[in-house]
Amino acid sequence: MPDPTIPAQVQSLVEQLGQPRPMRRGSVSERYVKCNKEGCACRHQADARHGPYYSVSRVVKGRTRSRWLDAEQAKLVRQQIEAGQQFRKQLESYWQACEHWADAQLAEAASATGAAQKRGSRRHSRARSPPKSPRS
Repeated sequence: MPDPTIPAQVQSLVEQLGQPRPMRRGSVSERYVKCNKEGCACRHQADARHGPYYSVSRVVKGRTRSRWLDAEQAKLVRQQIEAGQQFRKQLESYWQACEHWADAQLAEAASATGAAQKRGSRRHSRARSPPKSPRS
């Protein structure tokens, strides 16, 4: 049974985030390479290069980690990366909803205690020293 003190939007986002699914960070690259072997067409023609060769890359502790993939794996990894990006968007929405909830709680607490509103005080002008004469 959901907690009635939790806003419906926050509860909905918690349920979405709690659903496990395979996801990953990084990007998939598709490459066509030139082998430079004597007599190979790729040496002189850009459209005759070998490939496609796929790899997934991401940065781990400041270093790029890559892994070679075949075409089927590349398709699956792209879906996993998309799921990871969607998860990040949901997580950001969750943060925003929780902050909105926290602001509402803060406003409610302030009105319940009858906290005085900050009005500020009058500014007093500071005494200025007289300007220096050009002769000194």
